[in-house]
Amino acid sequence: MINQLLNQQTIAQIEQLAQSFAAAKPFGHVVIDDFFAPEFCQQLLDQFPDFSERDAIDENQTVGKKAVVERVSQIGPAYRALDQLVQSEDFLQAIGHITGIDDLLYDPHYIGGGTHNNLHAQELDPHVDFTHHPITSDHRRLNLIVYLNHEWEASWGGNIEFHQDPRLPAAEDRVISVRPLFNRAVIFETHNHSWHGFPPIQLPADKQHLTRKSFALYYYTKKRPAGIEPHSTIYVERPLDQQFQAGHTLSAADAAALHTAVDRRDQHLARLYATITDQTKQISQLRAEVSTLKFLQGGPSKQEKDLLRKMELLSFDETRLLNRIQELENSTSWRITAPLRQLKRWLKR
Repeated sequence: MINQLLNQQTIAQIEQLAQSFAAAKPFGHVVIDDFFAPEFCQQLLDQFPDFSERDAIDENQTVGKKAVVERVSQIGPAYRALDQLVQSEDFLQAIGHITGIDDLLYDPHYIGGGTHNNLHAQELDPHVDFTHHPITSDHRRLNLIVYLNHEWEASWGGNIEFHQDPRLPAAEDRVISVRPLFNRAVIFETHNHSWHGFPPIQLPADKQHLTRKSFALYYYTKKRPAGIEPHSTIYVERPLDQQFQAGHTLSAADAAALHTAVDRRDQHLARLYATITDQTKQISQLRAEVSTLKFLQGGPSKQEKDLLRKMELLSFDETRLLNRIQELENSTSWRITAPLRQLKRWLKR
């Protein structure tokens, strides 16, 4: 299959591509033109799904300007063949040889992958991707993206950018920019400093019927070298344009740009606060379960264990547990209240 769907030139250049990947800055990546066999890549474009609002629900649960279809094998025959290709042993070995990463794992869920269809004005802030698969907990190691745009000028934006560090002043942040041209693949490693994104798509008025089309998939391994801190996807907002200086008079476009930047930052903060709140709840629950487990391992009587099971105390935190004990003490006989008092004394230690 690999000999039929992958361009023979790609196969012949694997050693050269491996050298390019290893030497690339600001982190390991390689750009491969004419990646697929031309006829096959055209089939992928011909069967590419139209933009659908159903597929464009973003992280804020609103309809955005990026539609993603993760159900790859259901799109059409070419995508079923693509799905079989990218999980084949020959293809995995070829990608592993290029990147120097062995034992790569295909993601059947296509979490965050599949077809990506971006409209005019869509952008992607510089970010590093999540480090672990949300279902399997495998380590995310590589992104592979193939672009499907016959017509795309660099001045239109939407060029993928690899950053040294987007937190640096713009003059110090080394950036590699790559146009998303038809049958061009980019493969890059993912870790704590693999910053990437693309600036806003700004199509000319007579080209706004076009969309930025690509196919993306991500590879994993069971283990990875030490030194990578686990994290979710982390975004860095783009800096304001240079014209925003003291004395500058805001135009209507300037004001709109500022409102957009503030709204996007607020959205990121809201998601961050929601995540912190959820994790705080989980930590509180885990602490309560650990406390109860320690008590159970400390040798409570059979009567106390039976009582805990009846009360389903494993779902209570310590404060609620003490309140529940107080309620039962005031409503049950001395045969129940005696072990309850013992339990309460232990919890208050």
